[in-house]
Amino acid sequence: MNFIKRYLFPEQLPYTASSLLILAARIAFGLTFLSHGIAKWMTFEDASLSFPDPLGIGSMLSFSLVIFAEVFCSVGFIMGALFRLCLIPMIVTMCVAFFVIHANDAFAAKELAFIYLVIFIIMFFTGAGKYSVDALIRKAME
Repeated sequence: MNFIKRYLFPEQLPYTASSLLILAARIAFGLTFLSHGIAKWMTFEDASLSFPDPLGIGSMLSFSLVIFAEVFCSVGFIMGALFRLCLIPMIVTMCVAFFVIHANDAFAAKELAFIYLVIFIIMFFTGAGKYSVDALIRKAME
């Protein structure tokens, strides 16, 4: 009975287990987000001309900022390098996608942006964990 109680209602995850879960989330969500960015990057010439301009800065610049968030920031997110700094453009991109670009769409059309947004906000508050470049930098600074 105690085993079931401990399994269903654990006191707290050990720091190592939590960091492994954070690492798994960084890899899984980072790679899927990165794949969207690479697909956009591969069609840059054609897609940048017709990409939405929700911020009024031009389609090409808007598209470039999305690619920056989805490609370069995803790499930092996966590695846990400048983790929270990388998450800011990722969160902004998903906010614009969810609240502006897909504002009038059915939830099914904006569900992926919502999922990414929630995950990125949660990850912003959890931090990169001990298996990250940021943890190595922090350790070297001590």
